[in-house]
Amino acid sequence: MELALQTHGLCRRFPGGHGVHGLDLAVPPGAIYGFLGPNGAGKTTTIRLLLGLLRPDAGEVRLLGERLDPAHRGVLARVGALVEHPSLYPHLDGRANLEVTRRLLRLPRTRVDEVLERVGLAADAGRRVRDYSLGMRQRLGIGLALLPRPKLLVLDEPGNGLDPAGTQQLRGFLRELVASEGLTLFLSSHLLGEVEQLASHVGVLDAGRLRFQGTLAALRERARPALVLRCDDPSRAIRVLVDAGEDPALAEGHALRLWPRLPVPELNRRLVAAGVAVQHLALEPVTLERLFFDLTTPAERREHAA
Repeated sequence: MELALQTHGLCRRFPGGHGVHGLDLAVPPGAIYGFLGPNGAGKTTTIRLLLGLLRPDAGEVRLLGERLDPAHRGVLARVGALVEHPSLYPHLDGRANLEVTRRLLRLPRTRVDEVLERVGLAADAGRRVRDYSLGMRQRLGIGLALLPRPKLLVLDEPGNGLDPAGTQQLRGFLRELVASEGLTLFLSSHLLGEVEQLASHVGVLDAGRLRFQGTLAALRERARPALVLRCDDPSRAIRVLVDAGEDPALAEGHALRLWPRLPVPELNRRLVAAGVAVQHLALEPVTLERLFFDLTTPAERREHAA
């Protein structure tokens, strides 16, 4: 299968050891790929390398099956991108902002109306951009990236500054866009919860190195869900669980948390047989935030935080 985006040993070093080191990205066609990492991890540097805005010290970038280098940049015509904040003319209206880029790209005039409809700004096309909300500006910026009908869309932190309602609208818009346009979305974000609800694939970057890459389901499989127990006698429950070979710990609200070795029904049977009245017994869902924390935080810091 030809990948929509691929890198081999991609490196760019900056003074002090910062940058990215040996990245091997693999983004399948049609995927929504969430590119995650703490601030300073190298996400924006990676995106600039992918778009030819920075030259790598080593390694290779392939976009839509074609190698990207200074002598072969034609593939970028099939890539749309929004890096950091959209470059807009606030004194012009939404339509005029798109029209400037349409003329530069020599696209049909009808393309502006198509994009305005696609990003939900047709009714506001005549308003000056300075009067747009932040969410409307983000959608217009994405509209600029969509003008050439790209097959690969690269977005760097598109949800920055949006309120919860705006973030939810953006998530629905991006999901529908990928489905209807048949494109691949490479999305850099620190909004873990949003990526968890949107992405099909995830890459986790930390200190310039890729710590994980794969499907969201594969990432979740890396962690065992915790079992949360609430009962009338936590002290007795701890003794029963320890005798069963478990390692329970007190959690918030006098609950117990453990990563069970025995099947949960068996643990419940032993607790009830010991006279413990079990009020709540459930496995916690494994969140992307917890997995991200485990992948990007040194073990000694995790223990301190716990």
